[in-house]
Amino acid sequence: MTSRPVAPSRRTLLRALAALPASAVLLGEAPGLLGGALAAAPPNGSATRYTIVPFLNSDDGTVDVYQSDDATDFRLLRSSAYTPPAAGRIRDASVIRHTDGYYYVTYTTRTWQDTSRTIGFARSSDRVNWTFLYDYTVPVANLSRAWAPEWFVDSDGSVSVIVSCSTTNDEWIFTPYLLRSTNSALTAWSSPVALAGIGANHIDTFIVKTGSTYHAFPKNETTKYIEYATASNLTGPYTIRRTGDWAGWGSYREGPALVRLDNGGWRIFFDGYGDGNYYYSDSYDTFATWTAPAALPGISGTARHFTVVKETVAGGPSLPRNTTRSFRSANYSTRYWQQQSSLLNLPVVSGSSTTAEKQAATFTVVAGLADGSGYSFRDAAGNYLRHWDFRARFDPNDGTSTFAKDATFILRTGTSSGSVRFESYNYPGYYLRHYAYQLRVERPNGTELFRQDSSFVPVAAWA
Repeated sequence: MTSRPVAPSRRTLLRALAALPASAVLLGEAPGLLGGALAAAPPNGSATRYTIVPFLNSDDGTVDVYQSDDATDFRLLRSSAYTPPAAGRIRDASVIRHTDGYYYVTYTTRTWQDTSRTIGFARSSDRVNWTFLYDYTVPVANLSRAWAPEWFVDSDGSVSVIVSCSTTNDEWIFTPYLLRSTNSALTAWSSPVALAGIGANHIDTFIVKTGSTYHAFPKNETTKYIEYATASNLTGPYTIRRTGDWAGWGSYREGPALVRLDNGGWRIFFDGYGDGNYYYSDSYDTFATWTAPAALPGISGTARHFTVVKETVAGGPSLPRNTTRSFRSANYSTRYWQQQSSLLNLPVVSGSSTTAEKQAATFTVVAGLADGSGYSFRDAAGNYLRHWDFRARFDPNDGTSTFAKDATFILRTGTSSGSVRFESYNYPGYYLRHYAYQLRVERPNGTELFRQDSSFVPVAAWA
């Protein structure tokens, strides 16, 4: 990875600077659960939608709104979607969809140099038009700064905000506090309670719950690493179980946020403010191990500190199962999927093609081997399309879970009318795409060309 200039951070050299003057329609995902609902590929005619509301690396006075159907390739929905009143700031915006159908953000109201005793709240019915609600003064004695409020919705439906607070006796040492909403309008809050066990000098604490266990991901402001802690109660006591570079994410990382993926894994996002990138990493063993961090395409260097709201919405793509289809490239209209020596390529197929060529360009669409809401594809010999070393090929089903996952794809919306995209089930964010007329599974680069190369139109079978 090429190093980049260090982006300005609210916490970079804070101590040295202390002497200076002065964050649709729901079908299957419970509202506001921050990815906590059961995961599965979206059903036919529906789509997964991830929304983020980041402030900008270049401007902490406004936020953009982005959406994605795969939690990887985020596209701009509205720029400068919300600007707080009275020259306030909006940093570290956290977003949920509440039970009343509205989207809510809570955020840091001042830039990092200034005293900041309030957190802000705004509301939207459509994610793009936002209305300021109020600034809330956090009632912590001798408060200096209240930063990075993060929503948490518990399994009983109760709504809380975890906010990082410092006091005037040491304004750069933060402790996470919990504020629990005492009304459904999210306008009244309980007295702040410090999260026991996480301790001082931790910031940006993000919590998810699995079963009866609360999993916390705070940033240690001394070491600059994101840590991991667990508790049986929301307020603790937490036991910090992983410190240092335990997950391989590196240092100078902040703003962790987690969401559940369609294949059941968990994805963490974090702001790599030290190098200007925004990263993600996935876990499939309840946070014990993680994939190597990868920079988010398209928004790295632009977006700062966000959380994610996941929904299942109407209007997604549809593809009938137990039918035969051929698949035409969306941007090369004479080229089709075709099996050639067990590999999947994209040659020209036409009415003058041989019977064998037409047969090799015809496939049976079936329910996904690893997830019945996903898709798998069989050739005439009964072999399944799967990825191997990121190359698309056909092999006999060996009955293993690895093969089932390799041969399962999640349907996503394509770039043109009638087109669809196929995301790898076990490599989320990777798509079947053509390159040099070969089909591979690759990670998007944020460009429209990649989206076109990974879009295909299901048509009547050639044979």
